[in-house]
Order: sequence, then C-alpha cells, then structure tokens
Amino acid sequence: MGEPRSAIVVGAGIVGLSTAWFLQEHGVSVTVVDRVGVAAGASWGNAGWIAPSLSVPLNDPRMLRYALRSLPNRDGPVRISPSLDPTLWRFLLRFVANSREATWTRAVRASLTLNHECMAAYDVLASNGVEAPMSDAPITALFHTPADAEHLLEQLQRLRDAGQPSSTTELTGAALREQAPLASSDVSVGVSIHGQRFVDPGRFVQALGRSVVERGGIVETVGVAAVGLSANGVVVQPVNGPVLTAEVAVIATGAWLPELVRRWVRVPVQAGRGYSFTVPVERPVCGPIYLPDVRVACTPLDGKLRVTSMMELRRADAPASPGVVDAMVESTGRYLDGVRWAERDDVWVGPRPLSPDGRPLVGSVLDDRIFVAGGHGMWGMKQGPVTGRLLAEQITSGKQPQGLRDFDPLR
Repeated sequence: MGEPRSAIVVGAGIVGLSTAWFLQEHGVSVTVVDRVGVAAGASWGNAGWIAPSLSVPLNDPRMLRYALRSLPNRDGPVRISPSLDPTLWRFLLRFVANSREATWTRAVRASLTLNHECMAAYDVLASNGVEAPMSDAPITALFHTPADAEHLLEQLQRLRDAGQPSSTTELTGAALREQAPLASSDVSVGVSIHGQRFVDPGRFVQALGRSVVERGGIVETVGVAAVGLSANGVVVQPVNGPVLTAEVAVIATGAWLPELVRRWVRVPVQAGRGYSFTVPVERPVCGPIYLPDVRVACTPLDGKLRVTSMMELRRADAPASPGVVDAMVESTGRYLDGVRWAERDDVWVGPRPLSPDGRPLVGSVLDDRIFVAGGHGMWGMKQGPVTGRLLAEQITSGKQPQGLRDFDPLR
C-alpha cells in the first residue's frame, strides 16, 4: 500500500521507542503513546546488560528442571503465584510443551541476528543524538567451586553449538580478586565473559525518548483502549479523549501486549516479574557480576551496585511481593563482601514479557497496517534497538527482514 508517512507507536519502552526512532530514519512522522510514560515498565529497573553471549531462551529444558526444583524454596529465584487464573495456566502448559532441546535450539538460532546486530543498533542511536553512557566490559560470573562453574561453561558451549559465539577466561587467585574486588572469600573461581556491554536502562530509554521528540516526534501519556483499521489507515482509541489516526500502528506494550492484540495473536504473553534494588559498595566495581547459581545479575551504576533477580509469574501490575528483596540479599550475600546491604534503596519490580517458545513476537498482525513488537522476555533491553530497526525496515519497505522471519506473531 506504499510507504507510510505516519505511525502511532503504543508503548514507550525500549522496543517501542526504538521502533519510533528508526521509523523516523525512514521519514515517517511518529506519535508515541504510553499509559504511564517513558520507561515506566520493564525498561526502567532491569540489569541493563547488552550481553549477546548470555542470551539464553527461557524454554531451556534444564532451566525448567531448575525452576521446578526451586519452586518449593520460598527464597528461591522462581515464584509462581498460587492462582486459578486460566491465562497463567495456559501459558505454563504451553511453556512446558516448548521446553524441549529442539525447540530451545530453534529459539537460539532464531535470535542470532538480533544478538549479532544488537550492539551496532545501539551504536547507531548513540552516534545520532541519544545521549546516554554505554560501557563495554566483560561480565564476570562467580562460583564457590570449579565444579559449580561447569554448568555455565556447558551452557555457553550449547549456545556456541547453536551458532551464538562467546569468549571466556577462567579466573582464580589474584586475577579473580582484581577483576571482582567484591567477591567474598567463599568464591574460588570466576568466568569472565568478554565482549559484553551495559547501560543504565532507565537513563538510556529516557534519552531515547528525548531524541524521538527532538527529531519531531510526539510522546504523550495516554492509555489506549483499542487499535483498529480505518478507511485510510489505523485508528487508536484512547481510554479518554479523541481518537488518534495514522497510516500504521505498532503495539509494543510489553507484558500488557495481550490486552490489545488477543483478537489476532494466539501466542500468550505472560508477565515474568523481576526485582531490583541499589546498594552502596566499599570497593570499586569494574563491570557486571553474574551469580548463575542463584540467578542474580549485578550492575555498577553511579558508584553503586544494582542487584537484579527473580522470575515471578504473577499479574503484571500486582504490588511487590513481601520478602523478595530480603531473599535476594540473603542469596547474593553469600558471594559478595563490601556491600552495605542495610542501605539499599530504589527497590523496583517490573514485568518482563515472556513467550512460551522463547521467541519474540515481531511483525504484522493485520493488513500490513497494525504491527506487534514484544515478547522478548529477559532480553528486551538488549534486543530492543535492533528489533526496532528491523521492524521499521519491514514497515517502510513491505519486505520482512530475514532476522524477523521466526518471530511471526500469528504463528
């Protein structure tokens, strides 16, 4: 139907704003609407890792076994809300059905383009007006024993076998203490995963939103009740106020995606809520710290340490669960010294949008006028900009890029 001249993007997180920014690169006039504002959902308090080497789809059968073992542990990193919600149980049944080695390997291979090109997409944004710092640094995984490290090394090898490269160095003794000064005396080995990057996610997404506005876009705080077709394009119906019209619409509302797309999309999207908080540290932190055995990610931000963990399957907008942060402190404290745990602040909970087969939902859902972008799970921060670049290419050219072909939201 010809290259569009106007677009409405519903959702002002990293995926929606990246799509808006790259649509502007193609000369499209964009309006971004979000019911809360820029970076209000999972884009705010996550770990901020741009880590292609650690992009493990959640439908790993070994991850499923780990989750089942940890469920009875009230302090474990996986929690499922005791609920009769049929939507949650339908998701869980499909997730279990997709937690097979072949399905997991397909998800890894499907994301190779997103992983290989994720940093290049960030570089394009940074060199064209998105003013927020990015840091290149290895991610250092810490373990109590060499045997514990074997699980991560095996996982990285499985990813390499599926096409996702990585480079690692084993650290012990003085080299370990130099790379990870906060490592406790109980930590005897580390694995440094090279070629990774991190950002302050909230700061970056806010800078991206400002860049969209500076380039002529509109960003408004508007709740959306429905999206549909009109004679000349699309109609976006706000919860309150007049309708918005454009030639195309992109729905990128994260864990709330089903509210607007369930009449077209049959793949369920479930909120997998993560928690984080920030603590002062007594020694400088060179780069991100990963604690695979307790599923904790730590990121140095503004002289402090952001601690991120948990996979809580619960309603996206439910209040924070009591005791979660204390459990995170307990598990993380066994690996780190020199952290002032009692002074923690900036406690946050945010819903990550999970798909049951480990693949995002990106592409057209109706008449090449209404598009969806979401379901990136734990990797939305990393894959958001390159997803936006590829989807903007599809919207404006009418041709689906190779890198999006396994993400059909109508599958």
